[in-house]
Amino acid sequence: MHLQETHDAQHQWLGSTLGQYLQREEQALYDQAIVDLFGFNALQMGCLQMDLLRNSRIAHRYKSAEHEGSTQDHDLCCYDDFLPFADMSLDLLLLPHRLEFSERPHQTLREAARVMMPEGHLLISGFNPFSAWGVALGLKNLFSNKNTVDRNFPWNGKFIGLTRLKDWLALLGFEVVAVEMCCHVPPFEQETWHKRFSFMDKLGARWLPVMGGVYFIVAKKRVAGMMPLKPSWKRTPLTSVLIAQPTQSKPTQSEG
Repeated sequence: MHLQETHDAQHQWLGSTLGQYLQREEQALYDQAIVDLFGFNALQMGCLQMDLLRNSRIAHRYKSAEHEGSTQDHDLCCYDDFLPFADMSLDLLLLPHRLEFSERPHQTLREAARVMMPEGHLLISGFNPFSAWGVALGLKNLFSNKNTVDRNFPWNGKFIGLTRLKDWLALLGFEVVAVEMCCHVPPFEQETWHKRFSFMDKLGARWLPVMGGVYFIVAKKRVAGMMPLKPSWKRTPLTSVLIAQPTQSKPTQSEG
């Protein structure tokens, strides 16, 4: 799907009953997680309908879109698998639902590891394939016409399992320090049905937390043999006038 079409589909879906439910659940998790994370530069990539950095006490906070046509407020445009930042320049990076819609999710995580400071934090939210949301995706794929593509967000993504993602993060030197699950209500688009099953949030969180439709990961970048440095309050922040598009073309080499 074209980037503009993906953005429009996401924007429309996030305004639906199901999309608003997801926003409420995820916003609460991000708000709670970032309030005690410190540093100098923080970046939120995508899902700009949500202000996921609003509780952050980091002074320099930025938002990025993937194309210039985005109608949401943002500071720069860039691909998530080719970031226009220097090595070790970010203390906090948010990837809300980026990996399942990335053309190269492995490379997206490699770029995250490259641009993050040692001891910096990476926050990821993604759709859980082993949930009612994953079942819904499977049914859509099973019964859809093989010659057509379901262009409705989020069913056009490739859901990544939590265990698999943890393995990717470990290979890149990230330590997973916290995992939360949310959105236990099945993905009913109709508000009536959604309300009928609202009890499943409390029930699922208590008895079947791993079945939540969305997982939320807090990971920390570890570098072997490197000691954390004390903060330097004179450290130069990222420039507020960021380049709108990277001047170098997007790499085309295959994933490793």
